[in-house]
Amino acid sequence: MFTQHPSRPSRLRLGVGAAAAALLLLSGCSGSDGDQGEDAPASEQSASGSPQESSGGSSSASGDSSSSSDDSPSSEESSSQSAEDNADAEIIGGGREVFPDRRMVALYGTPGNPSMGVLGEQGPAESVQRAKDLAAQYQPYSEEQVIPAFEIITTVASSEPGPDGDYSAKVTPEDLEPLLKEARENDVYVVLDFQPGLEAFPEQVERYADLLKDPNVGVGIDPEWRLAPGQVPLEQIGTVSAAEINETLDDVAELTAEEGLPQKLVVLHQFSHSMITERETLDTSHPELALTLHADGHGTPELKTETWDALQEGLPEGIEMSWKNFYDEDTPMLSPEETYAVQPKPWVVTYQ
Repeated sequence: MFTQHPSRPSRLRLGVGAAAAALLLLSGCSGSDGDQGEDAPASEQSASGSPQESSGGSSSASGDSSSSSDDSPSSEESSSQSAEDNADAEIIGGGREVFPDRRMVALYGTPGNPSMGVLGEQGPAESVQRAKDLAAQYQPYSEEQVIPAFEIITTVASSEPGPDGDYSAKVTPEDLEPLLKEARENDVYVVLDFQPGLEAFPEQVERYADLLKDPNVGVGIDPEWRLAPGQVPLEQIGTVSAAEINETLDDVAELTAEEGLPQKLVVLHQFSHSMITERETLDTSHPELALTLHADGHGTPELKTETWDALQEGLPEGIEMSWKNFYDEDTPMLSPEETYAVQPKPWVVTYQ
């Protein structure tokens, strides 16, 4: 599990014909909020204001040699106990499968940083109330229950290489905990979003494996910020191979199964076909995972709809569609009723 292995320019404008143009014209979920300017660099700071490394789920065992005694439980025994403990765990709203019994409405951003999205505009308790208020606005237009959610940018695309040299600043689990605690206590689902820079997605997700042992914490994969060697953020749209995504899915599915957890939501961000190469080979076979393609980007409703339609072409079966609304940059932003009138109806709606 989680074995090691060796962005876009803001408001990119490239012109080709109709649907293809829509894919290129819409900018996606950014390492920096659009209010910072046309090409504002992504913040290289964590929620506490400075680059920080995660101690995450990959932290090593205690250095005390006594922990290796014959009386210590084996990893298999520990996994078996975890699976037994989680046998009755459910996703918020009930049940152990994400879809089709619920939809989600989420705030997007990173704690304590308003420039990164609406989730950072207020404290944890206020964020919970804001997410609940938004979800309630959608409920009249859905037969399924609509639950509130957070999509937390956990590794942040950075304009500087940082200590790891990967152009991705890691928010520590300690800095995430106040928001996670408030979510746990108030029935808010959480998606940890990864903007990896030069680091591969499996390595980034591994850092936060302990947080993913929560039954109501899923994963967001943001190829926009996956860099190739020699690239830096904001000079091109990032790209990731389906093979790298599949490796990440394998790892998350394995953790979910070993821990006996309910199905996990995995959000795949995309606004251009180039962002995921060989997308048709994405592995949708894991029963432990519920996959959704999140159509990112801001613009007019017509332009966003063109992108929405184009992204569905050739999409592997088993991946549901989701939508993002931008408060400041959509012209105009769709209302809840209008958003749920989009076809197919989005399973996750995120606000940035």
